[in-house]
Amino acid sequence: MKYKYLFISGLALLVVAVALAACGGGNQPAATQAPCPTAAACPQAPECPTCPTAEPCPSCPTPVPPVVANVPFQDLWVGSGHNDAAAMAFNDWNEADPKEIPVSCAKCHSTAGYQDFLGADGSEAGKVDKAVPAPAGTLQCEACHNDVASNLSSVAFNSYTLAEDGSKVPTTISGLGNEARCMVCHQGRASKNSVDDRIAQFKVEDLDAVVAPIKDDQGNDVRFGFINIHYFAAAATLYGNQVHGGYEYDGMLYDSKHDHVPGYSTCVGCHNPHSLKVKVEECSACHGDGVLAEGGLQNIRIPQASAWDYDGDGNVEEGMFYEIQGLQEIPSAQMQTYAKDKGGVGIVYDVATYPYWFADADGDGKADQADGANVAYSTWTARLLKAAYNYQVSVKDPGAFAHGNKYIVQLLNDSIADLGGDVSGLMRDDAGHFAGNTMPFRDWDDTGVVPYRCAKCHSATGLPEFIASGGTVVVDGRGTTLTTGIGPQLTANGFQCSTCHDEANWPNRYGIASVVFPSGKTVSFAKDADGKLIADDANLCILCHQGRESTTSVNNALKGKEDDTPDKAISFKNVHYLGAGATLFGADAAGAYQYAGKEYVGQNMHAAPTGAVNKCTECHDVHALQPKVETCKGCHGTDDPEAIRMTAPDYDGDGDTTEGVAGEIATLADALYAEILKYAETTSATPILYDGHTNPYYFVDADKNGEIDKDDKGANIRYNAWTPRLLKAAFNYQYVQKDPGAFVHNPKYVVQFLIDSIEDLGGDVSKYTRP
Repeated sequence: MKYKYLFISGLALLVVAVALAACGGGNQPAATQAPCPTAAACPQAPECPTCPTAEPCPSCPTPVPPVVANVPFQDLWVGSGHNDAAAMAFNDWNEADPKEIPVSCAKCHSTAGYQDFLGADGSEAGKVDKAVPAPAGTLQCEACHNDVASNLSSVAFNSYTLAEDGSKVPTTISGLGNEARCMVCHQGRASKNSVDDRIAQFKVEDLDAVVAPIKDDQGNDVRFGFINIHYFAAAATLYGNQVHGGYEYDGMLYDSKHDHVPGYSTCVGCHNPHSLKVKVEECSACHGDGVLAEGGLQNIRIPQASAWDYDGDGNVEEGMFYEIQGLQEIPSAQMQTYAKDKGGVGIVYDVATYPYWFADADGDGKADQADGANVAYSTWTARLLKAAYNYQVSVKDPGAFAHGNKYIVQLLNDSIADLGGDVSGLMRDDAGHFAGNTMPFRDWDDTGVVPYRCAKCHSATGLPEFIASGGTVVVDGRGTTLTTGIGPQLTANGFQCSTCHDEANWPNRYGIASVVFPSGKTVSFAKDADGKLIADDANLCILCHQGRESTTSVNNALKGKEDDTPDKAISFKNVHYLGAGATLFGADAAGAYQYAGKEYVGQNMHAAPTGAVNKCTECHDVHALQPKVETCKGCHGTDDPEAIRMTAPDYDGDGDTTEGVAGEIATLADALYAEILKYAETTSATPILYDGHTNPYYFVDADKNGEIDKDDKGANIRYNAWTPRLLKAAFNYQYVQKDPGAFVHNPKYVVQFLIDSIEDLGGDVSKYTRP
């Protein structure tokens, strides 16, 4: 078989050889060789076909199971202002060049900007590093729901204080909860400092002169224009004078943070944090079902405002929203008059059009036009700027009537007054217990803490703690009156409802059966049939309205001292303020200085045919605190308590038997002060001067010119030549000054200790009638 294969292979080789020879291969002569054929051209490669259009990807199927079954609170957020995709707040930069939200706006108008400001994107916190491309969409969940935002507890505002080196230290509110996330944006973009800085920048000296433009570093004109706080600055309104969002006039006091009631004093306490809606249903628990109706919140009138007509329209029943609305009309009209008089051009306001204030040269109440556009107001004075700024503050927080209504009332009132308007018919300050803008509540703002010795009556939380702990008052061996059972408290914007109303038994007041006074004596307005002291609402009042000193504390402080020998170790003892309870109970409380060997009347029992009027709560409105003067008229024929005489003899010996008892006491008080002046000059050898508005009230007046002497540093020189006799009389004089209702509370007691004080100083009391 192998030979067969060899034969075939050889044959094949032979054929190949012949073929090679035929086309010139092999060893044949060239003439006999056949020409080689031309090689065929390579075939052209076919063109690649056009790629077909890609089919669109099908819609992604819903994961099964879904990644998030239900986004928490999504339904609430979708319909909120934070997700209003059509709002100008998210679209104002869509056509800008460049098309972006600038760093000055991105913090609050984009999710990326908010995260950038917080540092949640890894950048430096406290500033926006870069603009955000527009449109940026609405505020998404991740704006507030991230680790940085969740741990945010302090917020810096647009106001500042100056450090010793002159640097600006931002006003910062700390100790916050979830509301901090809201306050980052809802604080506005300006403050009192912004307005003052603008005035300083233009070196304004005359507040009523039109401010001329100045040149910037490039030589361009810079105009003295309007400053806008921006929109929805709720936190600025809420925190009042703590953050100075409004223009607060120098020398005036303003409300601090508006603490409503526990649980409802923060953004998230009153608003749903996702829908942003007010928790109206919860408001109704205290304010009634009327708040559930459309506009019902606007009808709320705080209890302490029951007799206060803030806007002077005679309506003391309208809600605080309408009180503010009425006040807004007054500065608006006042600004129009002022602008025409000082700037030479009328002014009009348009709430919906930037820059809001426009020229009205023809006085038609409409903005002047130039090239089809409103003409911005340009003849500003510094005084007009302040008022216009405050007006805008009141308008651009539509919830100001709830956030900080009293702060807004004060700003508007002061703006009217500063423009020269008449505020005599308006009400600026609230009822005393709720007047957060007064020194009884603002005296500790530098530390933010009311010390324990003052906290019972000068904070919102001190009295409940005092009651719960069974606290009392004691006088130590040095004559110092101390309060026990209470620690320091945070400063407050006046009392809260829970200061007097027991939260555990709402709305009942705390039940107080008896009250210990600084003298150590115990009193009560009520007893049972067996003579046992029992709870009465009026006892709650005299827990504070009792003064802080007494006969006991004065005697303890003067032990071992000679009656007429000046002693620099003696200092004045101040009974404190509004000690009406001590006056009412007279000798039973011994609040005034009672001289040894003299008898004094006890509790003043005011008889009335129509019913007793012997208690605080029977004579005063418990919230507005105003005396119920209409009650007086039934018996006394007058609603002026100072005109009431009773059947009093001529106590002061001036021959006038028709003047009210208030006049009798005033004459005796003047006579006592005259004796104090005489005694200080002759016996103490150091003339004295009284100033009821300046602690410690008694000062040196060596040259007797009626002015307080100053030391080499310009400070008042307090009186330093006290004798025991002078101190006792000065104590009683101060007592009368600091209980302005003493002539009603217990007139006979007051007449007694005034006459005794005059007599003890060596004065002639023969013409007086001592009851």
